[in-house]
Amino acid sequence: MSAKVKVYALSTCIHCRNCKAYLDEKKQPYDCVFVDLLTGDDRAKALDEVKKLNPKCSFPTVVIGDKVVVGFDKDSIDEALKD
Repeated sequence: MSAKVKVYALSTCIHCRNCKAYLDEKKQPYDCVFVDLLTGDDRAKALDEVKKLNPKCSFPTVVIGDKVVVGFDKDSIDEALKD
């Protein structure tokens, strides 16, 4: 489990919260960006990043190495962490 993990989330989203809890449970380090708490250019930049990774711009969007998992999908997260 050495892949770099980044979670784009909303602070009010239960799926985002569950996703982060799942990564914590697996003791998988990750960076989390709460897009809704950003302002101005930072927020615009984060939204642009999410749209490039996930055109629907839904949350959570999880980047694991070079893989992108859209939504809280344990199986996809586990699979991406294996590689």
